[in-house]
Amino acid sequence: MSQQSDDSQTAADFIRDQLQLEADAREALPYSIEHCTKPLGPLLQNVFACLTCHPPPENPSDPYNPAGVCYACSVQCHGEHELVEIFQKRNFTCDCGTTRFTSDQQCTLRINPDTNTKGGVHSEPPDPNNKYNQNFRNRFCSCSIYYNPNEQVGTMYQCLGLGTHETGGCGEDWYHPGCLVGLGPKWYEKQKAHSANTNIDSANGNGTLPTVSENVTQENRPEQQANGNQEAQEEDEDLPLPDSFPAEDTFDHFICYKCVEAYPWIKRYAGTPGFLPAVFLQKNIEISSKKRKLEGDDGIGEDSERNKRVKNESEEAQTVTPPAKSHEISPQIKNEDQKESQVPSARECKVASLSPAPSGQFSLFTTSDFRDRLCRCASCFSDLKAHPQLLEEEEAYEPPLSDGASEQGSTHGSGSLYDRGESALKNVDRVRAIEGVMAYNHLKERLKPFFQQFAESGKAIGAEDIKEYFAKLRGDEQAIKDAGEAAKGDHRQEQSGY
Repeated sequence: MSQQSDDSQTAADFIRDQLQLEADAREALPYSIEHCTKPLGPLLQNVFACLTCHPPPENPSDPYNPAGVCYACSVQCHGEHELVEIFQKRNFTCDCGTTRFTSDQQCTLRINPDTNTKGGVHSEPPDPNNKYNQNFRNRFCSCSIYYNPNEQVGTMYQCLGLGTHETGGCGEDWYHPGCLVGLGPKWYEKQKAHSANTNIDSANGNGTLPTVSENVTQENRPEQQANGNQEAQEEDEDLPLPDSFPAEDTFDHFICYKCVEAYPWIKRYAGTPGFLPAVFLQKNIEISSKKRKLEGDDGIGEDSERNKRVKNESEEAQTVTPPAKSHEISPQIKNEDQKESQVPSARECKVASLSPAPSGQFSLFTTSDFRDRLCRCASCFSDLKAHPQLLEEEEAYEPPLSDGASEQGSTHGSGSLYDRGESALKNVDRVRAIEGVMAYNHLKERLKPFFQQFAESGKAIGAEDIKEYFAKLRGDEQAIKDAGEAAKGDHRQEQSGY
């Protein structure tokens, strides 16, 4: 038995590495990318806007022809383009291959009715019921920020979306916590300055050092200074939130002040069972040395269209990860929650017994059972039926997992493949990830038959074997001839253990 050379590996090693790469690819792109969702009609689904096919104008007020594509088309038809992940939009039909794109921007997944073959689909009519807000321009929140995942810090929250921007609502926009209360997108900078001044005042006032807060800055965490990326991520998670913003564990959904203003009948639910007290959009916010004092109760004029993703940069996506300051629910609400909920008869109206709606502009934050708390009398139901998301929880479309994307197909880590795939997408540049996966799949099909013969024999594969085979793939005639001559004398060595 001879020892394996430094520049060779057995076919078994190669195939084992190949399986690992396949597992990594499934984690980055866990869902099937074989079928466009357009034939399924309008869905609550993840939507992507292609900035390569539709570059937005520099001026947000200029005309724009928006378009959105489904998950599969974002990979197969626009995989090499600059994409914006908007996350979930309700009642949306994929625009790929429709007149919202030019005829040379075709869908490669649907069946072309003229040729009865897959691909080459273009100029189909789009769904006229699709709604587009500023997110399709890569702008989010009332501050209309142009979203850059490399610069964005903190968490953004998606509105439940009672109305579209045509009706005065937001169209399921994403918001900075600071913008919802009138502090602006970089509210945390003001809070850091305020905290620093407060600590100095405390030290000067009584001669003692201030108590160390749990919201300690990254500079005070020596154990994390060695890893810059982790440091940035931890800092992002530890950003302070506005004092008036509710804590993460106190709400399940939120309705922005735009949608509340567009449908003011919902205002009376503020502070009632199922709803937290109103979170006001304040005007003129003054910071004192001891507390943040709010002055005025009417809204500021930040009115663009809608905003964008956590992503948690990840995308949790679509996930809304709220604030850090706990928000105590009033004793009155707690007592009401303990009462047995009763469905009103046709003559009874819950709203009639509620207090008058608070004045001013405000957002509503709801608990998980808020739908059960809404009045469904004959009069109120006419308001509710236009918003199915208020009547029952929506079910989002989820593409089937790709072949082999199961728990058994995973080679490392814990948790579901979906969770790990979402985590991977947060940390990998999307375009490069897609390009890498597609290139790998193409190369795999070319290499697997060649290496399979060595796996069966257990013989080692040398660097020269690899070079020769790649020369064949390039069509190098001389290399093919040389490879044939070399094949007459087997210079590969059997690796011990195989």
